[in-house]
Amino acid sequence: MAEETVKTGDKVKVEYEGKLENGDVFDSTEKHGGEPLEFKVSGGQMIPGFDKAVEGMKIGEEKTVTLKPSQAYGEHKPELVRLIPKDHLPKERELKAGMVLGMQMPNGINLEVRVVKVTEKGAEVDMNHPLAGKTLVFKIKVVGITSG
Repeated sequence: MAEETVKTGDKVKVEYEGKLENGDVFDSTEKHGGEPLEFKVSGGQMIPGFDKAVEGMKIGEEKTVTLKPSQAYGEHKPELVRLIPKDHLPKERELKAGMVLGMQMPNGINLEVRVVKVTEKGAEVDMNHPLAGKTLVFKIKVVGITSG
C-alpha cells in the first residue's frame, strides 16, 4: 500500500513555525498551546503558499518553505494607510504609534488597524495585514491526513 500524501480537499494536521526573514518567530504551534493546526487543503482557510506547500507531503514529513508576499498576505498597499479624523477615534484611551485598534468599516466588516502616528488632526492608521509585504519562512511537519 502506497503511503498517503496530502492532496486538495484533504483535512491535514500540521505542526509549524512561521518566521520573518530576520529570524523573528511570528507564529507557531507552540504559541497555540502545542495543538497541531488543522485545516482543509485549498479550502480558503490558509494563505495560498502554505496551502500549496503541504500538497504532496506525507505524514511525518518536514519541510521549510519561503513565501514571497504574493504567496502570503500580499504586497503592502500604501492606499490602505489613511488619516482618521480625531472625532472618529476612541476618546477613552490615549492613542500611540504601534497600537492596534478595532474598527468597523462602512460595509459592516470589523477590521484591526495599526496606528502609524498620532497628530493634532487625528491618527494615521494602516489597514494592511501586519504581515503584508513581508517574505515569510515556514517550517511545516504533517502529523495527520484525513481524505476529503
